[in-house]
Formats: sequence, structure tokens, C-alpha cells
Amino acid sequence: MSKTTNLRINPMFAEHDLPKIVTPTVGGRLSDYLQDAHQIVEEELLRAGGVLFRGFDTIGEEPFQEFARSFGSPLLNYEFASTPRTDLGDGVYTTTEYPAHQQIPLHNEQAYTLNWPMKIWFHCITPAETEGETPIADSRLIYNKIDPKIRQRFDSKKLKYVRNYGNGLDLPWEKVFGTEDKKQVERFCLANKINFEWNLDGDLRTSQVCQAVAQHPKTHEMVWFNQAHLFHISNLEANIREILLSVVDEENLPRNVYYGDGSPIEDSILAEIRGVLDECTIKFPWQAGDILMLDNMLVAHSRSRFTGARKVVVAMAEGNV
Repeated sequence: MSKTTNLRINPMFAEHDLPKIVTPTVGGRLSDYLQDAHQIVEEELLRAGGVLFRGFDTIGEEPFQEFARSFGSPLLNYEFASTPRTDLGDGVYTTTEYPAHQQIPLHNEQAYTLNWPMKIWFHCITPAETEGETPIADSRLIYNKIDPKIRQRFDSKKLKYVRNYGNGLDLPWEKVFGTEDKKQVERFCLANKINFEWNLDGDLRTSQVCQAVAQHPKTHEMVWFNQAHLFHISNLEANIREILLSVVDEENLPRNVYYGDGSPIEDSILAEIRGVLDECTIKFPWQAGDILMLDNMLVAHSRSRFTGARKVVVAMAEGNV
């Protein structure tokens, strides 16, 4: 165990450092311990990848926002969104608003783009009645466990994400880009190396070639950094995939992913990757007031199924470019 004057720091699990858990020696608001909290993050975040602040009398969007902002970087907007969220104002959002029975696979935030946040915070205001965890995994460990041949193939070919917006099947482009102005959408795409085309109905298709692995700019460690397993049609249950393909051609699927040259990614390879992700997953129950801070390149996150009320909010900061 290590500690500052006012805070205790321990690994949550004996077998690995992720996450480090920080608790107060006496009760209080997390804002009362900012100097110590910043010191801990500076010392531990790049090593462990994630730090969980627990046991503080801090619950709610406002104190959470103040804590996230205290690290000195403006909170980021959720641009080029891939999932539905509610903007709670000033850089705080709900987590992905998928139905409670759906599990969200492990992913690094916005790894399907060339621009992503380096820091991400989660704050549990109301834990679920059952389950509802935000499982995490070390992206360095994932990289090292994936078959080197698969790593090499993904790294050399890169990944091409294809999205078709609206039609009642996915988010409308107006929601994704935060505007109803097509010219503004086009400017965003051109600035971010996103290919785009409008069809006769005014609907939008985009494609973008992105990284499959990445090197952390500070630790220089290699990380598995993509959302191929999440965007690929094989992520859907077989019956849903069959229904979807009976409605639209493959090229018009709401989202899919290919190798960077446009060739298909083998289902068997994605199944192997999902197996590694499952093997690396770390899960712990939320407690009201918890704040989990992650280095978004070093640690992936997900969401378990849940029952009952659950409110977890998120904030992001420090774009990679």
C-alpha cells in the first residue's frame, strides 16, 4: 500500500494493478483532496491505466464535471458519435443509451476514428439493481495476447469503417454531426479524412481508414486500438444479422468494417480477437459516488447488461491531435 497524506492507494485486485483504488483516510468531498488526487493520477495513471476514486461524498453531474475539469484540459464534445447519448451540458454526457438487456463490447472511446480523447472519466450516480458494471481491460495486455500474425495483418492493412446513417436503422447524420447543414458535415469530413457521399434521398454514407494498433505517445507502449469487433456485422446476433441483410444490401448496412483495402475481415479472426478481449476483462460493481479515470489508449471499457435504474455519466478530455 502506498498513500499520500490524506488518501490511500491500493490495487483493487491482487493479481494486477488495474484499477488502482483511491480512498480517503477520513470522509469528505473529492474536491477537498484535489492536490493529492492530481499527484496520484500523475504517478499511477500511465502505469496502471486506470484509477478509481471511491468513498468520497461526491455524487452528481456538477461535482463530477468540476473534478474532471480540475485536471486542466477543457472537456470535449462527443463529435462524430457512434452511439446515442444525452448531452447533459458542458462536456458531460450520459453513457451509451442502449437497452438494459444489451451488453456493449470492450472498446477504446472513438478508436474508430483518427481523433480520440486521451482521458475519459465515468461517474456512477446510481448503481444498477443488478450487474450494470463498466468492465475494463488493459489494451497493452490485449495487444500482447493477440496472435502476432493477426496483429501484423491488422497493422499493415489498417481498417476501413463504413457507416450509413438514418433510415431508422442507426443514428441520423444530423445527430452524429450535430448539424442539419450538409456543407458543415462535408467540411468536417474533409478536415478529418473521412470520405462521404450523399444518395438521392439525401442520406449519407461515410468511410474512413484508421489505425488497428497504436503507440501511446507518452509510454511508447503498443496498444490494440480499434473497434473492428464492434462495427463488424458478426457482432450482431445471427437472427438480427439475417433480418438486417434481408432489408438492405451489405454496402448499405448501418455500419460495417473491412480491412483498409476494402477486403472482408474473416469472422474467425474476429472471434479469436473477442476471445482475447473476454480473457482480459476486469469487472467490479459500481458504488454510488465512484469516479473511474482511464487513460483511453491504455484501457478499454464496456458495459454489462443490467436491471433497475442505472445512471453513469461520462466526460472526456485531451484530444490526441
